[in-house]
Amino acid sequence: MIKGINLTMMIGPGVPLPAPRLVLDALQSVRVISESGDAQSGFDLNFSIEKNSPLISLFMLAGGSAIPFFRVRLIATINGRAETLIDGVATQTQIASGSGGGPATLSVQGKDLSAAMDVLPFDGLPYPAMPPVARVLLILAKYAFLGVLPKTIPSLEEPPIPTDRIPRHEGSDLRYVRALAEEAGYIFRMEPGPAPGTSFAYWGPEIRFGTPQPALTIDSGHANTVESLSFRFDKEGTEIPLVFIHNRLTGVPIPIPIPADIPFLPPLGAVPPIPPKVVPLDNTAQLSPVQALVRGFGYAARHSKAVQGSGTLDVLRYGRLLRAGAPVGVRGAGYAFDGLHYVERVTSNLARESFKQEFSLTRNGLFPTVASVAA
Repeated sequence: MIKGINLTMMIGPGVPLPAPRLVLDALQSVRVISESGDAQSGFDLNFSIEKNSPLISLFMLAGGSAIPFFRVRLIATINGRAETLIDGVATQTQIASGSGGGPATLSVQGKDLSAAMDVLPFDGLPYPAMPPVARVLLILAKYAFLGVLPKTIPSLEEPPIPTDRIPRHEGSDLRYVRALAEEAGYIFRMEPGPAPGTSFAYWGPEIRFGTPQPALTIDSGHANTVESLSFRFDKEGTEIPLVFIHNRLTGVPIPIPIPADIPFLPPLGAVPPIPPKVVPLDNTAQLSPVQALVRGFGYAARHSKAVQGSGTLDVLRYGRLLRAGAPVGVRGAGYAFDGLHYVERVTSNLARESFKQEFSLTRNGLFPTVASVAA
């Protein structure tokens, strides 16, 4: 579509195959929203078609009940490096008739492969003596035929004793897995794998460290890699959770505030604000001390976003795709906002003449914790 960028589309029920030329010629734009937390990623494809085009029948069936899992996989190759934008399923189709004899517009929307887990309810299915991670692994095994690979981190909850209680499934697989993640202070999300046809189902804490992506550079002349970048500081986005530990001797719950500096969430900002709110968490006194603390850590991780940034970049100028769910360096934004940030969301907009990304960044406070970032 663009010199230096090649888009590969694979479609089909179950196992997707390379899209025929007819589909690629009709494709006008692609929009992919990649999330870092437990929200679903999604895509939106727009085609320009004639009113009798076979694509209408194909994608109308894909967005309906005739084809339950119509896969759509989008792979962008930039400077010889192939990266999966999304691997998901079509969930909705729309068509708008052209005016004045012009072509019609067909829009296909979809979500990542977690949408396949939200089809059937399995209420009442028992899980005797199984800790949460074992239940998650058993549920994810159903979706191995879609290339879903589990990537789980065991929680600290002990297996329930069958004579005390037997956990039972509630709702769809997606709803139940997310409920287990919330109880453990975890997140659940789908991550497109580097290998074609695979996606990782991550169930664990939201980890915000790793190898930083190349820096986003602004206001630096020819070294600029972004078109726009702005930040705002808002301490109202921070809270201190208060968990309660049950004292067996006195029977009185002991309140314990949870700081934002936790092991899997290292501070990216050197000076965090003092949170203006202290929020008591419900039902933590009924948990074990370890479980209550983990629940508090998860809440603190989701409410420590004092600095938020947003901007746009041209993918060709940046030289690669910016990925959500990983840290990235920032240069040229001023000392208060330079340094490492966490990429919370990326929206990729691919048209026939351009490939741009809108992004959202976050971190816990002002001023960098590192002396420099990689270009």
